[in-house]
Order: sequence, then structure tokens, then C-alpha cells
Amino acid sequence: MPSSAPIGVFDSGVGGISVLREIRARLAQESLIYVADSRYVPYGEKSPDFIRERSRLIADFLLAQGAKALVLACNTATAAAVAELRDLYPALPIVGMEPAVKPAAEATRSGVVGVLATTGTLKSAKFAALLDRFAHDVRVITQPCPGLVECIESGALDSGATRELLNGFVEPLLAQGCDTLILGCTHYPFIKPLLRGLVPDSVSLIDTGEAVARQLQRLLQARDLLAGGPPLATRFYTTGAVGGLQQVLPTLWQDEAQLEPLGLELTSG
Repeated sequence: MPSSAPIGVFDSGVGGISVLREIRARLAQESLIYVADSRYVPYGEKSPDFIRERSRLIADFLLAQGAKALVLACNTATAAAVAELRDLYPALPIVGMEPAVKPAAEATRSGVVGVLATTGTLKSAKFAALLDRFAHDVRVITQPCPGLVECIESGALDSGATRELLNGFVEPLLAQGCDTLILGCTHYPFIKPLLRGLVPDSVSLIDTGEAVARQLQRLLQARDLLAGGPPLATRFYTTGAVGGLQQVLPTLWQDEAQLEPLGLELTSG
């Protein structure tokens, strides 16, 4: 595998672009390919079997494009599919996402941590294992956020409707003394400015995009796969309507980009 080969990144929609930005910031010399499985966004309401099937199909596509590493830029896809993908491709660097329970438990002063996430992530065995491992000494309050991913997918990052929806999710957590909020979905960092205006400055907002980029860097370095650059323009693919991604991409990705539809051969169900 040449070190100049691209890194493949995917999510159910545009949320993983928040992780892609962290990868670009840390690994500016790397070429990137991003798949938004927008036909099936959000993954959080889908079955684990369905998500595993989608993840296998997209991984196969990215490997066919010559990807030297895979990043599952989605907490729900990681919970459902990362173990299987690692079994299928044991020699491939594969990085997944998980809610930042450990750093949140270390950061809280009140001992109360809130988690904003999709239903799929909160119901996963992987999330339960994180709580069991790192949250013994804190109280963790989970808050599913139905409809929030769809607002972000549409580009409504600071609309009144998004603000009202988000406020309804956050208020109960604050009322119970939460001083640390985990953004447990890769879509949510895009509404950090909106969220920051709804919570006191003393409340910490924690996500894992930067940690994922660091881990990816470590894995590539260990395999002598770090690129020397310069990178090619980032390629974006979507299984949904190209127009939808085309509309929000300039807001989410301020860099050179090529956008293409993804063929029906990747569509199942």
C-alpha cells in the first residue's frame, strides 16, 4: 500500500465531516475520500444488522478506491460494525468513534455528565461498556436527540427550529446539575456555537474528533503510511441527492472538494 494512498472516511450523512476537518487539521498532507450514506441518514434509528451491511458495502467501495485506512466517523456505525470490519480487514488501519465518557468523567466537577446522542448509540453494548468502565464515580444522564441530525443535514445550524429542539434536549440535563456535555454524534460539533449559547460558560462540551485524528496519525505512523503530500482535492460521495450535500458542503468544508453521486450498486434494503 503506497503512503500516498487516500484515507477513507464515512458516516450516515454529513456529520462525519466534523471528524474529517480534524483529520485535515492534523494530517494536512493526506488525501481524503468521504462517503455520506445520506439515503439512510440517520443510522441512529436503524437496526445493527442494517448498519453492519451498509458499513461493509461502503468499506468495500473505499478499499476499491485504494484507501489505505478507514475511519468510521459515526458513533452508531462504530458500535454496530467496527469489530466486524476489523475481522474482515485485519491488516488495515481502522479507527472508530465512541462517546467521550472517560474525558467527561475526568472533567466534571459536579459529578453529573450529560450525553447528547442518537438512540442507536445510547442503546448499544459499546456505550454500556464505556459507562461500566469509566463512569463509576459520576452520574451519567443520557438524552436521545431525535430530529437533530436531520436539522444539521439540511444546513439549519442556527435556525430557530434547531435552537428550540436543542434547548428541549439540554434543559433537563442542566436542571439535574450537569456541568459536562458529551456530544455523542459526529453531527453535533457543527452546532457547538448554537449549543454554547444555550448553556452556561461553565459547562464543558466534549467530542472526540480530535482524538480520532490523533489515533489515525499513530496508526499510519506505525505502519510507515504517512503521506508526504501535497494532497489531492478531497472527494465526497453521497448515496442521497447530490444537491442536498452540494448546498451544505461550503458551510461544513472550507477546502477544495469534488462531489459525486454514489452508484446504486452500493444501495441495499
